[in-house]
Amino acid sequence: MLDYLEKHKTRLVYLPLIIYWLILLIATSLPGSDMPDIHVSDKIEHFTGYAILTILITFTLLVQSKYKIVKEKAYLATMIIVSVYAALDELHQLFIPGRDCDIFDWTTDFLAACFGILVVYSLVKLVRIKAKI
Repeated sequence: MLDYLEKHKTRLVYLPLIIYWLILLIATSLPGSDMPDIHVSDKIEHFTGYAILTILITFTLLVQSKYKIVKEKAYLATMIIVSVYAALDELHQLFIPGRDCDIFDWTTDFLAACFGILVVYSLVKLVRIKAKI
């Protein structure tokens, strides 16, 4: 699986991450009054959004070949990137009308990052086990 993703990383890994991250950034930059009400807890929105972001970043770091140390420590690097981005995103929302900075949102983002990393780690491990069979 990772071999296939490495061969097609621009189309299957990098591009989806860029598009998704831009959508996430735009969504968190909209004033509160412009946000559509989808009748779901904002914590579920945060968890889902950041779990997906984490999965995309983790795969990106696992398939990139420019920085060997980042590839070797992809899970840790992802956790740092997502945690810092989530904190900056919460601070950024202080300047958006109708939005606020909430430590519980950041905590949800952090837990989503843990979940996303666990998902990718499990998938990679499962694929490697199946490849040996």
